Amino acid sequence: MLALAPMQEVTDLPFWKLMAVYGGADVYVTEYFRVHATSTLQKRILKSITENPTGQPVIAQMIGNDIPSLVRTARELQQYPIAAVDLNLGCPAPVVYRKCAGGGLLREPQRVDAILGALRDAVKIKFTVKTRIGFDSPEVFDELLPVFAKHSLDLLVVHGRTVREMYHGKVHYEYITRAVAEMPCPVLANGNVHSARNAAEVLKITGARGLMIGRGAIRNPWLFHQIRQYQRGETVFIPCGLEVLEYVRALYEAACSPDVRESAQVAKMKKYMNYLGVGVEPDGQFLHQIRRVTTKSDFFRVCEEFLNHDQPLPLEPFLFAIKDADVMAGERC
Repeated sequence: MLALAPMQEVTDLPFWKLMAVYGGADVYVTEYFRVHATSTLQKRILKSITENPTGQPVIAQMIGNDIPSLVRTARELQQYPIAAVDLNLGCPAPVVYRKCAGGGLLREPQRVDAILGALRDAVKIKFTVKTRIGFDSPEVFDELLPVFAKHSLDLLVVHGRTVREMYHGKVHYEYITRAVAEMPCPVLANGNVHSARNAAEVLKITGARGLMIGRGAIRNPWLFHQIRQYQRGETVFIPCGLEVLEYVRALYEAACSPDVRESAQVAKMKKYMNYLGVGVEPDGQFLHQIRRVTTKSDFFRVCEEFLNHDQPLPLEPFLFAIKDADVMAGERC
């Protein structure tokens, strides 16, 4: 199974539609629905479900910590055409974890236990969890795994970093391997999957049932297709610069509404370029320049300067810019 990871204000309905054109995932997870005492289902995110353009199953993700509100929202979501309800236990954004939601809940395994118990009773379809391996230390994973196993989850997605590590440094795949060994449900591996060969290595190392990919798929929309090609023993497609440029143009058309002022459209594209840019060239000049443009014409002038060529462009991340790009974009859950 190959799943597209949810990332707030990035993997939205227009992006899903475009991803499907390039091969797409087997399953899509919505941006998270914020859940609290007075919350309602956000219409923008709900459209990803009601207008799902991918032809593939959709999992609706929630984030929050108030049990009655989570139960209410889970019941509301089940009235829509979704394959599962998911609880986010991994978001590393400080604005989220400081409210003891997302990855912040990993500091309180007993509270996680109570939330999962209530939701398992309320969710009559498949119930899934996306988690990290701990908040500031993976030691708590020993306590979390039995909690996850206890509540008959249908799928567990494990990002092999702590919340504090955000998107920096290596992924601790050994903890995903432990989850695979100890969980009675399928486990998907998440974190730093950036090529078809790398995907095969992660699956071999962890024994996971599949992969959830976020940043790698934004940078390289062909990635899911490439992984399938590699698994079948076929020659893996590598785009050239001009094909990547065409992807950027298609992304602009898909993601940017003509009703929105140009500067806001360009600002939204910069979110995507934070991910794509680390795979364009080795010195960081593409990202340096793209972050300083304010108009559509300047945006595409920079893109054409770096992408208007017919040389293969594997879109694997160059080491120079990974940390820099993570600082700019790493708080997207």
